[in-house]
Amino acid sequence: MKSLIKYYVRLIAIVSTVCIVAACDDFLDREPLSQITPDAYLNEESQLASYTVNLYTSLFTGLDYYSLDVHTDNVANVSYDNRYVPGEWKTGQTGGNWSFTTIYSCNYFLDRVVPLWKAGRISGNTENINHYVGEMYFLRAYEYFQKYQEFGDFPIIRSVLPDREEPLVDASKRYPRNEVARFILSDLDSAIMLLKPISPDGKNLRVSSHAAQLVKSRVALFEATWLKYFKNTPFVPNGPGWPGKDKDYNASYQFPSGNIEGEIDYFLTQAMTAAQVVADNIPLVENNGILQQSESDPANPYYDIYSAVDLSGYAEILLWRQYNKGLGITHNITVGMQEAGFGNGVTRGMVDGFLMDNGLPVYAEGSGYAGDDYVSDVRKNRDGRLWLFLKEPHQINVIWPSPEGTHATPVELIPTITHSDPVRRYPTGYGIRKGASFYGNQGGNSLNFTGVLVFRAAEAYLNYMEACYEKNGTLDAKARGYWTALRNRARMDADFDKTIAATDMNREKRNDWGAYSAGQAIDVTLYNIRRERRCELMAEGLRYMDLKRWRAMDQMLTEPYHIEGFKLWGPMKDWYNTGADGSSILIYGLDNDKSNVSSPERGMYLRPYEILSRSLARDGYKWTMAHYLSPIAIQNFLNTTTDNDMTGSPIYQNPGWPLAANQGATDL
Repeated sequence: MKSLIKYYVRLIAIVSTVCIVAACDDFLDREPLSQITPDAYLNEESQLASYTVNLYTSLFTGLDYYSLDVHTDNVANVSYDNRYVPGEWKTGQTGGNWSFTTIYSCNYFLDRVVPLWKAGRISGNTENINHYVGEMYFLRAYEYFQKYQEFGDFPIIRSVLPDREEPLVDASKRYPRNEVARFILSDLDSAIMLLKPISPDGKNLRVSSHAAQLVKSRVALFEATWLKYFKNTPFVPNGPGWPGKDKDYNASYQFPSGNIEGEIDYFLTQAMTAAQVVADNIPLVENNGILQQSESDPANPYYDIYSAVDLSGYAEILLWRQYNKGLGITHNITVGMQEAGFGNGVTRGMVDGFLMDNGLPVYAEGSGYAGDDYVSDVRKNRDGRLWLFLKEPHQINVIWPSPEGTHATPVELIPTITHSDPVRRYPTGYGIRKGASFYGNQGGNSLNFTGVLVFRAAEAYLNYMEACYEKNGTLDAKARGYWTALRNRARMDADFDKTIAATDMNREKRNDWGAYSAGQAIDVTLYNIRRERRCELMAEGLRYMDLKRWRAMDQMLTEPYHIEGFKLWGPMKDWYNTGADGSSILIYGLDNDKSNVSSPERGMYLRPYEILSRSLARDGYKWTMAHYLSPIAIQNFLNTTTDNDMTGSPIYQNPGWPLAANQGATDL
């Protein structure tokens, strides 16, 4: 057996040692580690609290808001992504995320703690102990959700494995994706039962029962919509060509609900039930319609949930991460927002997707759209979220200066679309303000200490709306109420029926991948539900997840999509007449190695990936079906078989991906 035991046991030994030692500051003062599960550990409240919080920091990092949705139709980077260049994303020999490090850490805790907890042998406050046990069920569920989104079918490992060949090989078997989703929901149900509505340490890296309900609604909605839109493909259990069918352990698989339609209905019901618990109990923060530009301007709570130092007082936030400059726990989100978003920019498609404040699409008669000749025009009379979070040249970025803000940008500049430093270049010309602070002391490079949100209740409102419509084909009173609340908070006409009536899908599908499922335009009501989600959650890291579960990239199998930014080849081109003699600094021509912008022959709008001929995305983004899931690295097959015969491994490769390293996916 090709180093299988070494592969798992070494992982277990390393992870257990690291996690146990890191989990408790005074652990080194205890007796030496003589075995993997020491009897003198995890038997009192503070040790449980330390162990669980250590896992939070690895699962929930303070990432730049700008980059979370990058490489979708919402946000573009200065560089294209290989997943939109068929053949360039390849199966690896090693690496990837087919790993069990965090899962092992969770299972170690549960194997050790649950028997002691049930026997009443853990000292401390009973409610807090229950909460920390619930946290671990949540953390295991959340880690499984990451793996399941990436790979679909996945091994379900509920406990620490013995270091024997047979159980290790057996544990490598992939469960059908819906069974993995059910396992995740089961862990979340355990968490919800044990977690407090407010965790012992507040909402700073301590999950609550409401946060667990939100994640439950997210998981259930993901699986329901995936099953619906990938039905009759190799990407669902028992679909034609499903690779799991070739393994004897899955050959006779039957859905728990009887058929795939029953599974879809089950998960939609779960999504609605969980989302309602959150939406009925957690209000949205106020948007007062003010973007601070002077000291006399009142703060806007909706703006501040992305930029305040202390997020504990905002009811809508269910989980956040605190940073502390004095302790050296910092990030660089704010300085990035004050500059060019670290080479990321909002796309034309994202901007055009926002409605006018009267609820009409920009193209509708009577909308009042001012056009897009200038960024200032784009923001006029728009959905309050675009008005608030889309940057405009000459706006004030820093109201309260500080000598610490050495990298702050006090006043928003003309978009630096030609900057030689990719970090300081606006790839689309459109910049986002979400996550930016008005305090100059947040302008230090990698020294920002604003709070970073992880979960907020608005998603539950959106999850319920979508699940309700997908399940029933109509919106019930609660869904309509949630939608109204979101529109009111956005400071726009709340009559979404008017929006639906004015929506032209032939126009919408030009710049919104979410207008499609399985290569076909969806119905107008569902589209507007998805539009609301896109606008509310802009740059919060959920777009690619949504696009995958909606099967929203099939149209690019045959029709390339051109990522675009602002209207460069209109009056804004004159912004760049900044040469020494007043000449333009814009250089274009696909075969010109000095080109810094796309040619007007390619369109009026800046196309960041169509500047140079060496760009493999110069003719637009394309897609291949296999890319909805990630490939499994070859070493994982070799570790679970003999004689290098990978077909004998209990693991099977995802649809379209080869059992050979350094090769791209094939068409399905």
